[in-house]
Amino acid sequence: MGDNAAGSRTARVIGIDVGGTTIKGIVTDDKGTLLESLTVPTDAAKGKDYILASLEQLMSELLRLQPGVRAAGIASAGRIDARSGEVVFATDNLPGWQGMRLVEWTRGKFGLSAAADNDANAALLGEAWLGSGGGATDLVMLTLGTGVGGANMIGGRIVRGARWYGGEWGHSVLVPGGRPCNCGRRGCAEQYVSGTALARDAAGETGRPYAGGGEVLRDAARGDEAALRLIGRFAGWLAILIANLAIGLDPQAVIVGGGLADSRNIWWPQLLDRLRAEGADIEVRPASLGNLAGCYGAARLALALPAAAGSP
Repeated sequence: MGDNAAGSRTARVIGIDVGGTTIKGIVTDDKGTLLESLTVPTDAAKGKDYILASLEQLMSELLRLQPGVRAAGIASAGRIDARSGEVVFATDNLPGWQGMRLVEWTRGKFGLSAAADNDANAALLGEAWLGSGGGATDLVMLTLGTGVGGANMIGGRIVRGARWYGGEWGHSVLVPGGRPCNCGRRGCAEQYVSGTALARDAAGETGRPYAGGGEVLRDAARGDEAALRLIGRFAGWLAILIANLAIGLDPQAVIVGGGLADSRNIWWPQLLDRLRAEGADIEVRPASLGNLAGCYGAARLALALPAAAGSP
């Protein structure tokens, strides 16, 4: 199966993005026209069965609103076997999710042809199709949200790797011997440049509770000194990570998306300054599809399925 939808056809497909905080879903046609968009809370702490119930509710409503849907693509946090649609590894951001067979579940529940992939891979597919990756065939993407995801595209194709964790930059070691990560390693990038890390660091420094990285960014926008210090540190760590990616893969651009990128005006200038200080010769682009990038990429996967070209 290729990453590109073939042919000039009119088809309606579902694209789903299962994250640690929300499950987002869209219906689109083969040109990327947004026909429906819905979001439900993941409430991941309640476990796999609750996540599946929320996913089923979302997909059922999308199918009710758009009964001509022919196929579905599902993007999910975790390491996904794109051939079988199985979650081969997941952290406790989605408890009980490891071993989940997303394609099989979708076929069984809804009778739809389906495809599945890692959420960052899907986000990069979406951005390359309709967003800020336009015109480039060699790209790296970083998604900064509850965790940190990543994806690589070379020659216009997603590079997933032999064991499906190509692009898992959130679990590359940024600080040797550093903070423990829920993947079992220490010093992973996710422990320094994710929304969870920002919230944890802000709570530790100020003694105030933070529900997520977005709240830290809001405090920084209001001029809170502690939050501004943390944002500066965050930008420094992110610049080192991006500089390493530029050296290792030499992409045309690095695309930065995810929830934290929605408030990038607060930290983007610092990131660019730190990249210059690192001597990194790389173009960094903000993602332009917002929090629907993964949904669009999942829809792109669905459009590549043979069923998307047939009759509903």
